[in-house]
Amino acid sequence: MKVAIVGASGAVGQEFLRVLEQRNFPLDELVLFGSSRSAGRKYLFRDKELEVRELAHNDDFKDIDIAFTSAGAGTSREFAADITRFGTIMIDNSSAFRMDPDVPLVVPECNAADALVRPRGIIANPNCTTIMMVVVLQPIEKLSHITRIHVASYQSASGAGAQAMAELQQQYKEIVEGKDVTVDKFAYQLAYNVIPQVDVFTDNGYTKEEMKMFNETRKILHSDVKCSAMCVRISALRSHSEAVWIETEKPLTVEEVQAALAAAPGVTLQDDPATKSYPMPLFTGGKDDVYVGRVRKDISCENGITLWLSGDQIRKGAALNAVQIAEYLLKCQKN
Repeated sequence: MKVAIVGASGAVGQEFLRVLEQRNFPLDELVLFGSSRSAGRKYLFRDKELEVRELAHNDDFKDIDIAFTSAGAGTSREFAADITRFGTIMIDNSSAFRMDPDVPLVVPECNAADALVRPRGIIANPNCTTIMMVVVLQPIEKLSHITRIHVASYQSASGAGAQAMAELQQQYKEIVEGKDVTVDKFAYQLAYNVIPQVDVFTDNGYTKEEMKMFNETRKILHSDVKCSAMCVRISALRSHSEAVWIETEKPLTVEEVQAALAAAPGVTLQDDPATKSYPMPLFTGGKDDVYVGRVRKDISCENGITLWLSGDQIRKGAALNAVQIAEYLLKCQKN
């Protein structure tokens, strides 16, 4: 088994290295690729130093079985043919192919089998906020069909990459030292602030991030559900959170929703208001599961349930989900 990481120097690329090692992914050789800027950098994997190669239009992927790509939509589009030409399975973390009808959009807890049909040799990793939400929606959908979702996301700096995380830390330092605040990766200062915009605006007033949650949720769940999202950037460093309002075809009790969530793969129920136990990004960073709490009836809707979730955007929202897709494919090969 020969595996590649494209975009190895980025925040998600670095998380791929950690996740593959922590989960003891069954590979014989790992090859790292990056831009001309990151080519030559060296990273340690399983006590062996690996050097980043420059991604180029050549035959470098000829013997590679699986390529995890996380270098942006433009790079994924440009190099998809080079990566898949010889049969490499491309598991892509960008937005480039998510809504392509010939590319499955996969969250293993929800629709793992979709990964087996991939006409273009590509499997898309969904948007991070969508991944965490549908992991939680799936067990509820099994109880009663979800017809409508309202969601407000609280997205950390990590969603904009390693440099954005560094900028947030730099801003806090500059504020404490009384210096002018550096603003580059976001439209405004993020430290001590929230920004009600993630990605660019579309003609209908929603941002691309918000429209991803609408479209991707329907594709993953094979559902006609309607999702209205408000995506907000907050000054947490790592881990996204979401407040979710769910409307189902039939009314559900809090107890049956909690039981379904507690038994669901990839979900940890942390829901005890009496002891102030609920998920927070401060504690979900570095964890694999999506944590859920504040489960309650929606007092404005007879068939409504509302809840709060938090999960590591770089792990389950990106690298871990992609690795789990690959693990599922290997399991199917063995069977």
